[in-house]
Amino acid sequence: MALEKVLIVDDDPNVCDMLRMYLEKEGYSVILSYDGEEVIMKFNALEPDIILLDVMLPSQDGWQVCRDIRKKSNVPIIMITAKDDTFDKVLGLELGADDYMVKPLDAKEVIARIKAIARRVGNTPEASEVHEVCYDNISINITRYELRVNGKVVDTPPKELELLFYLASNPNRVYTRDQLLDEVWGFDYYGDSRTIDVHIKRLREKLEGVSDRWCLKTVWGVGYKFESEEVE
Repeated sequence: MALEKVLIVDDDPNVCDMLRMYLEKEGYSVILSYDGEEVIMKFNALEPDIILLDVMLPSQDGWQVCRDIRKKSNVPIIMITAKDDTFDKVLGLELGADDYMVKPLDAKEVIARIKAIARRVGNTPEASEVHEVCYDNISINITRYELRVNGKVVDTPPKELELLFYLASNPNRVYTRDQLLDEVWGFDYYGDSRTIDVHIKRLREKLEGVSDRWCLKTVWGVGYKFESEEVE
């Protein structure tokens, strides 16, 4: 099953109509919203598979909408910003967004980003096999997109879980930020290496004190690794 239902949130009707035209041509079902408060109602009622979310919205900005949605769902969110500003990008990622794009938007790039996220969240035939890694007090299942800590499910955005799964699948191996961007985000990602730092920070907050037998370790001047005593 693909990501078929797209919720586009932008207060500019021209942007919404342009994206709807291209996305419907590609076979997607499109929902439009022009207002920050309306988004949550449409999200709850219509359950979109992915959200394109503009930052600047009437009533309630995109940051708050992203916060509210992340309290209840890990649906993929692509933030849309009007300026190529590092602060905005990092803030969006810290709030749980999966990707970001800068206006003016290119419809073909938007479609490419949606398809890339669809591949990454496992909605492809190749991902039908169960993939799970387990360590002391933790299990990461990439098929169900489920992180369990001490047996309890911990809400984790898709990209954070993919990063943790990749590192934990290759324990005690050091990866540079650029290598992780290539392996986890893919060649079609246009972000910078600070993206990795943001996601590692958020994962450490979730995993603090869980076990003394493994950790997400910073290798200064190089990158990161999942260090484990359970693997020689």
